[in-house]
Amino acid sequence: MNRSISLTLVLASLMFIQSCGVTNRAGSSNSKTISKSSKDISAVETGVASWYGPDFHGRQTANGEKYDMHGLTAAHRTLPFNTEVLVENLDNGKTVQVRINDRGPFAKDRIIDLSRGAAEKVEMIGPGTARVRIYIVGGTENLPENIKKAQYTVQLGSYNNREAAEKKSAQIRSSYVHEVTVKGEKFYRVYFGDFYNPAIALEAQQRLEGLGHKGFVKQKGND
Repeated sequence: MNRSISLTLVLASLMFIQSCGVTNRAGSSNSKTISKSSKDISAVETGVASWYGPDFHGRQTANGEKYDMHGLTAAHRTLPFNTEVLVENLDNGKTVQVRINDRGPFAKDRIIDLSRGAAEKVEMIGPGTARVRIYIVGGTENLPENIKKAQYTVQLGSYNNREAAEKKSAQIRSSYVHEVTVKGEKFYRVYFGDFYNPAIALEAQQRLEGLGHKGFVKQKGND
């Protein structure tokens, strides 16, 4: 009888430990519930996130760092470098805090490009993309009025055919090809990044020149 009682107690203890383990995983830091009333966290954007990994590992990011795909960083078109961002995967509730150190994504309708390490935290490696909401950590006092509106870029070349422009763009992470028509003739411009502040764009241009890529800062829309 005593052995039966002891066995029952052991089984009950194991079940309790197991249930605690599940609770701890569910409450881990990468799946915490966001407090939308917090003064230090402000929701600023909702859309689709993507991620980038091995093809860019070790290459230079837009702020001059080397990209570490295992780190917790991200690329955004306009947010200032070193902005801390909380990204919530709206499909599963998982969250991860990342630091902006690169420019992108340039695919249509995507708002942020996560490092592989960050994408793993919110379980979007398999799907490749996810619906997310972006929260700025630490307030929005020093951010542009409209983070979606980039006014400046660095032009790195202008070509008569897209193939040449794509070849140039492939050499520089965060650059992209933009088609323009001038006096009825098509040109393919290679642009680097999107900036709301011309001083930041100038810093990017100077870093690029140091790497052998000549260019100049221009205001977007002035083709």
